[in-house]
Amino acid sequence: QVMLVESGGDLVRPGGSLTLSCVISQSIFSRHALMGWYRQAPGKERELVATFTTGGSRTYADSVKGRFTVSRDTTVNTMWLLMNSLKPSDTGVYYCNVQYGGSIYWGQSTQVTVSSWGQGTQVTVSI
Repeated sequence: QVMLVESGGDLVRPGGSLTLSCVISQSIFSRHALMGWYRQAPGKERELVATFTTGGSRTYADSVKGRFTVSRDTTVNTMWLLMNSLKPSDTGVYYCNVQYGGSIYWGQSTQVTVSSWGQGTQVTVSI
């Protein structure tokens, strides 16, 4: 069974850093695969953030160039997305993606929230 498991999403303040991880099934973790990260902000379409091409080179969305770095390690079947100088506009649901052998695979996603506010806490007062 092919699996892509993301982790690392969190609430972070503007200017902060975060690293996302994606553990990918060995059967599709290939240098010949197209693999990368996508994100979807509230009310917007999913967009490409960073990717390894089938030739192994890296490409980035203009909005993250110089701030984000995609990397991978074939020995542990893992791909990372290092995100620096985070902005509120980086908030969204982040997906790991692999395209290999004519198929497209998605991870379950991880939430990244960039905000000066805390996540809040519920207070309930009852009689």
